[in-house]
Amino acid sequence: MSTEAEPVEHDDRWILNLRGRGVAGITVDYRLTLALDEGWEVVLETPARLSSGPAHINPGVLLVPETQDVAAALPIFGTKVVSAVAFKSGTLRMVFEDGTHLTCPTDAAFEAWQITGPGGWRFVSLPGGDLGVWSASAANENPRGRSAGH
Repeated sequence: MSTEAEPVEHDDRWILNLRGRGVAGITVDYRLTLALDEGWEVVLETPARLSSGPAHINPGVLLVPETQDVAAALPIFGTKVVSAVAFKSGTLRMVFEDGTHLTCPTDAAFEAWQITGPGGWRFVSLPGGDLGVWSASAANENPRGRSAGH
């Protein structure tokens, strides 16, 4: 995969083109941060589900960043991303090469997660169920970015 590939917008989601990028670091404070290769970063601030396979088949475990209850996520260190999708409803779904699925739903009151990357890309799950999307090219057109949910 080309390292220059940009996220691709569809009617109900963004395909983030993180395929092949490895989890190079994991940081835990009140958030769970996954540092990916090539400058991408995934930050989870509200509870997320980690499962072996799709969550509807195997509910897995709940990760709770604000209480540092995220030890179940440590084994994804060093694995590569197979798929990363930011739904315009505000939900994030990532799949890793070992079959692990990470799902972070929207939160009614807080920004549940955000992903930042090269080129000024920023995806944010907005409170109440929406997705904010910014990029350097969008910022040149509109300094406040754009919301992908509208």
